Amino acid sequence: MTLDEIKAAVDAGQTVHWANTGYVVHKDRLGQYLISFLPNGSCIGLTDRGRHRLNGKEAEFFIARSEDGAENPGSQSRPDGQEGGVASGGAGALPLGRQI
Repeated sequence: MTLDEIKAAVDAGQTVHWANTGYVVHKDRLGQYLISFLPNGSCIGLTDRGRHRLNGKEAEFFIARSEDGAENPGSQSRPDGQEGGVASGGAGALPLGRQI
């Protein structure tokens, strides 16, 4: 997904994930787009400081399938056919820094 597609999906209320379903893209009350790691609440900006380059590869972002959603979040597939887990070359499940 491109940066504009991700923002549009989040603004439309869709759940956008990065790399696996443990990471969710959301917009905070200040209008910043963030990637949060759900198990520990760590956040990183969706983009670099210039707000032009994604902090992740476009192919690693995907919209949650509504049929699995809340019932079985760990079973969702990525668009490239790989199951959950971190995409090759992606970041691991490490704390990314707390949003203050």
